Amino acid sequence: MNEQTFLDRIMTVQDSMFRLAKRLLISKEEAEDAVQEVVTKLWANMTHIATLSNIEGYAMTMTKNYCLDRLKSKQAAQLRLVHYKHDSATNSLDKQLNARDSVSMVMDFMKSLPSQQQLILQLRDIEQYEFDVIAEITELSEGAVRVALSRARKKIKEQLIKAHQHGIETGS
Repeated sequence: MNEQTFLDRIMTVQDSMFRLAKRLLISKEEAEDAVQEVVTKLWANMTHIATLSNIEGYAMTMTKNYCLDRLKSKQAAQLRLVHYKHDSATNSLDKQLNARDSVSMVMDFMKSLPSQQQLILQLRDIEQYEFDVIAEITELSEGAVRVALSRARKKIKEQLIKAHQHGIETGS
């Protein structure tokens, strides 16, 4: 695989890698760093990547694993706290306005899901990956992916109905 082929194939998946990293790490800066680190690792293993049939799935799996490793590290816990304080101070008005938006509510509800369901919902409903690719990334069977997705959707639906019944819904 030459340099241009590598760049062409990785650039197509880089946005998805970022969105996945942002979902897992929360911080935009951490997500950007994660994607950069994964792309660097992919570049270093370019000869191995040339033999893969599904580079996108491999890159997404590497991104997921890297992000989960970062979350386990002590440094990530400190960074999350710093970013939370920074984000809450600078975005409080934005958060108040976005809380009225149903899409924002769904994203908030996603945070309450177990991490496996969050990941599957992100990959399927936001990134539009097929079940076989999601199964490969999450190392679950396709049936387990479908069950987890169904449970995640059901939980979010219940939370939305509950929120709307309590007058949180706006007239949009």
